[in-house]
Amino acid sequence: MKKFLLASAALVVLSAPALAADLAARPYTKAAPVPHVAAANWTGLYVGAFGGYGWSDRVRASNVFVGGGSVASNDLKGGFGGITVGYNWQAPGSQFVWGVEVDAAGGNIGASATDSGVTTKDSIRAFGSVTGRVGFAANSALIYVKGGYAWANNKVSVSAAGINLYSESNTHSGWTIGGGLEYMFAPNWSAKAEYMYADYGKKNYGAGLVVGGIDVGASVHTIKAGVNYRFN
Repeated sequence: MKKFLLASAALVVLSAPALAADLAARPYTKAAPVPHVAAANWTGLYVGAFGGYGWSDRVRASNVFVGGGSVASNDLKGGFGGITVGYNWQAPGSQFVWGVEVDAAGGNIGASATDSGVTTKDSIRAFGSVTGRVGFAANSALIYVKGGYAWANNKVSVSAAGINLYSESNTHSGWTIGGGLEYMFAPNWSAKAEYMYADYGKKNYGAGLVVGGIDVGASVHTIKAGVNYRFN
């Protein structure tokens, strides 16, 4: 056993100079630096397009001259598409994002009913909002809430046997609130998914047909997906 240990030690001693010479002969290569990925910054102007689906939470119709009676429906539903313009502020080193956003959409969120050959239609043909937005950014992902002013152009019409008997359009004003998730998938591009709730104030319809007319208002849910391009 002692002879074996002595022989092993002798081999290590004899091979050490050769190993050192081999290491010295090899060229030294510096490891490549780890590339630095800049954190996403959401500051700047952006424009975008979106599409989605909306449905009514409640449509309210009432006439104070008929015993103050009112009816409610949740039949309005349909698709829409539109455009967005906004601006974000994000301070360096901060994860909070502040912004202002304006959007407008066209479509047909509506419903119709026929009784005794008479068809009544109600449809929101255009709507939009001006909102403030605040979010929390985790690099390329932004979770946000928004709220503010909302408007909608609504049309009510009555027809029978294909003949239009009455139609009237009004622009309603109200408020909206909601939120969503936006993801920056390229330096100037982001995709978003968003939910909004809007309550549009009442407008009077049919004053020339019914004494006092009918006050109509609606609250609407919308879900949308969109793509934004930012200028920075």
